[in-house]
Amino acid sequence: MADETVGVVGAGIVGLATGREIALRRPGTRVVVFEKEPQVAVHQTGHNSGVVHAGIYYAPGSLKARLCVRGVSLLREYCQERGLPYQETGKLVVAVRRDELGRMESLYERARNNHVPDLRKISRDGIREIEPHAGGIAALHSPRTAITDYPAVSREFAKDIEAAGGGIRTAFPVTSLTRTAGGIEVGNGEERVRVDRLILCAGLQSDTVAGLAGDSRAPRIVPFRGEYMLLRPDRAGLVRGLIYPVPDPRYPFLGVHFTPRVDGSVEVGPNAVLALAKEGYRLRDVSVRDLARLAVYPGVRKMAAQHWRTGVKEYRGSLSAAAFMRAAGDYVPGVGTADVVRGGAGVRAQALDPDGSLVDDFRIHRMGRVTAVRNAPSPAATASMAIAEHIRATVFTGSGGPV
Repeated sequence: MADETVGVVGAGIVGLATGREIALRRPGTRVVVFEKEPQVAVHQTGHNSGVVHAGIYYAPGSLKARLCVRGVSLLREYCQERGLPYQETGKLVVAVRRDELGRMESLYERARNNHVPDLRKISRDGIREIEPHAGGIAALHSPRTAITDYPAVSREFAKDIEAAGGGIRTAFPVTSLTRTAGGIEVGNGEERVRVDRLILCAGLQSDTVAGLAGDSRAPRIVPFRGEYMLLRPDRAGLVRGLIYPVPDPRYPFLGVHFTPRVDGSVEVGPNAVLALAKEGYRLRDVSVRDLARLAVYPGVRKMAAQHWRTGVKEYRGSLSAAAFMRAAGDYVPGVGTADVVRGGAGVRAQALDPDGSLVDDFRIHRMGRVTAVRNAPSPAATASMAIAEHIRATVFTGSGGPV
């Protein structure tokens, strides 16, 4: 293979997994990862809840379904090899009302089509055996759903890239992408670095960076902030594993749930409110530029017209801990505001099409020597190593299949 340099923009878990995959599987290729922050895994990866999804939710045959299931096995093996946290806590997807049973059944069939291992339907009594403090009338139990530490995994990926002769260029905000004869120049306003091929894994900034490469305006990234509560330490024992609601198929969000972390804490959340900045982790974080870009995009107006009632409900939970915990209390009865403290928040990069549709599947665009990841929300962290395989195939063969 001819020697060449492949650039990756974005040092979140998808960008680092992709850089690692190419560095290890393409001898003679040097990988350079460009990251605007002073360290890796700062944004979506660094605010991730740590869940390793088993593949329950995703449309059979979709990229999400295929790459999630493949990614779980790759990630589990990698964590075991490197001594990284990987705990199969299991997950309950709980129906609390009879009108949710049909959706739960559909979810079960979808998960079976996705070959989710060891999934079973359980009754009210079965729920209590697994989670003595949980509510609900029926549930799906996924014992292989796990938790991990995605920032730690990302840092290990970065070490692998460097060990293979590649580089991680932190504090390098990409402001220009210029096509040259046989390559691309990646600029930060002061310096330009030439690469032969370029892969864009820019997360919250993916539409902006793709625009620098001449990609289409759509889809546009709409940032949704997810806010968490934390169970007080003396109440964390109420939850053994993950407890989730039956999701509403109209939305790509999974609803307020209980999530144990590898550090022993238990998160409650998240909600999903429109953030006022792409990196708007707090209510007071506002970017006039980001808001202006969204205001002129027709998809935002159409989305708002379709989902404004849900948006009002989510904001109510953001402003009121009591409203937030009312939803959570359906799944662990008796848990209320006295049992929690405010936790952290993350921002999800949700791609939106011009017709107002929230893009559900992973979406990857190829433009000659540039490949852009335009939508990679959850379960992208779970699937990161499989996404990396897919991108490698896309970049070097155009197939998106194994190389």
